[in-house]
Amino acid sequence: MTTTTVEHFADSPQIQRRDWKIITLIGAAHSCSHFFQLVFPTLFIALNTEFGFSYSQLGLLVAIFFVASGVGQASSGFIVDRIGPTPVLRFGLASFVVAGMLIGLANGYAMLVLAALIGGFGNSVFHPVDYSILNHRVSARRLGHAFSTHGFTGNLGWALTPLFMSALIYLANWRVAAIGAGALVAVVLVFVWRGRELLAGKNVEHAAGQAHKEGSLASKSVGQTLATLARQPALWGAFFFFALTSISLSAVQNYSIPMLGDVYSIDAVLAGTALSAYMLASALGMIAGGFLVSANPRTELTIAGSLVLAGVLLVVLASGLVSPWLAMVVVATGGFCAGVSTPSRDMLIRKITPKGATGTVYGLVYSGMDVGASLAPLAFGIMLDLGYVKGPWVGGAAAFVIAAAAALVIGRSTAARGG
Repeated sequence: MTTTTVEHFADSPQIQRRDWKIITLIGAAHSCSHFFQLVFPTLFIALNTEFGFSYSQLGLLVAIFFVASGVGQASSGFIVDRIGPTPVLRFGLASFVVAGMLIGLANGYAMLVLAALIGGFGNSVFHPVDYSILNHRVSARRLGHAFSTHGFTGNLGWALTPLFMSALIYLANWRVAAIGAGALVAVVLVFVWRGRELLAGKNVEHAAGQAHKEGSLASKSVGQTLATLARQPALWGAFFFFALTSISLSAVQNYSIPMLGDVYSIDAVLAGTALSAYMLASALGMIAGGFLVSANPRTELTIAGSLVLAGVLLVVLASGLVSPWLAMVVVATGGFCAGVSTPSRDMLIRKITPKGATGTVYGLVYSGMDVGASLAPLAFGIMLDLGYVKGPWVGGAAAFVIAAAAALVIGRSTAARGG
């Protein structure tokens, strides 16, 4: 199993400062990933007005982005484990810069498709890169906080995109907004470049020959690595877990606004506020969850309990029995519960990761999120078109509960192996 390369060293103010510098840099880079995921959706109206594209054509751009991200994420981990995470991180950020420029200069649909492909492949590297660096460079005593900060900054990236893009569109136009998005990522890229030694994939005390120790998968071929991982059902259970939680998030993110209107007669502005509250509460839940990682070594129990609570709250929303104002509170509370599970989830994946395969494992299991993000919007959209106005909430609740069961199975498997 993977161990943190710095956990055997005595803590000191210097180590603490180094840890938090690493956590901050990785958090900033991760926020760029979430930020860019919403660049296309925030430009839908402008692109529709400029080029006359239908919303199905615009939606296809988002699908292309996430398909590219899923394919790239499943494979980029192998690269991370073999050449190190820092050059791959710079590639991901640079891809966003290029994609932003292409969107801003686009003269038709083909350039937008190219931008979606480049942006999607750039987006694919962040989880394998980030978790490889955090697991190898951050002290074990601060790893739970590192995971919670990582999730928190991702949610901040989601929250920033509409504000940033809307402001630039208002002050200038959509082309300036797209180029500005690329420029904002370029600033983060500069800081990552300056901190490249700090973010080196393995701690300097063990850099020499660490990857080639006996039992490390980093020294083996891709085929040998895949064959080894394929014999570990817990990893594929983790892939399934991430697909399920992504399905639940998709239900909330994409359809809570129309469902709050249909079920509770809440207008779009207040429903949008409730969705923003969900994301903010989820971010706060991630911070709280960071403390639970240290307090409860049985991370699967934290995951299962928080996800079941989140699922129950979605069922409460689907019942239509609460008042409109209470429904908005329930939405936010569900976000907090889902957020609490995130640091424990990341720690559980760390426990089942073999030596030398951190990037590979995180890339494979996190690609499940892209699978869920690609499939769920279509399935839930069909539900709404067929008149099942509460269907996405019920489906999201079911996915949360099944994901909770998957976490318990993964935890039991880890315990049986002595993890």
